[in-house]
Amino acid sequence: MRVLVVEDEPYMATAIRDGLRLEAIAADLAGDGDTALELLSINSYDIAVLDRDIPGPSGDEIARRIVASGSGMPILMLTAADRIDDKAAGFELGADDYLTKPFAFKELVLRLRALDRRRAHSRPPVLEVAGLRLDPFRREVYRDGKYVALTRKQFAVLEVLVGADGGVVSAEELLERAWDENADPFTNAVRITVSALRKRLGEPWLIVTVPGVGYRIEAAGG
Repeated sequence: MRVLVVEDEPYMATAIRDGLRLEAIAADLAGDGDTALELLSINSYDIAVLDRDIPGPSGDEIARRIVASGSGMPILMLTAADRIDDKAAGFELGADDYLTKPFAFKELVLRLRALDRRRAHSRPPVLEVAGLRLDPFRREVYRDGKYVALTRKQFAVLEVLVGADGGVVSAEELLERAWDENADPFTNAVRITVSALRKRLGEPWLIVTVPGVGYRIEAAGG
């Protein structure tokens, strides 16, 4: 999952981003409305976390733009306002959920995952292919009934590959969806992570390298 966090308080924004990374959720930050709109125009996000009171175009305006785009991207409003009429206004703008500051970080994570499940309601909550069972909510992976311990980044990469349903996923797309905007496009992180992931899953190899194109899950398991 990759989210855009629009928050103008640097300390809070950084804390949210770093915390989400520990939960295998990639997060990009925008401290004002203009930066948020720019990032939305060049990147693909699963969820937008919007503070309503930000410099430049407000969080409300960002929400309007997202809804108008027709992308269907879920919106979680993040604000200090806790009055019912403020919440009602946010929902009327198209927000899917609302979290009032101060909040427990765990609650933010749970709400994001709930929104992600709702967004991907057409996808089975548990993904299975070639004896591999991946549970996005519990963050668990089993192969042939045996639990496979993965790092957060390995899980994120595997989730993208399994979600591709046998299709080829380029290294660039993996970098975009499992890392964040600060990732070096020339890094070997994808190749190294995929190699380690392949070993964790064991033989017969499930992840196939398509030379010059990317990676895919081999449904036949070999």
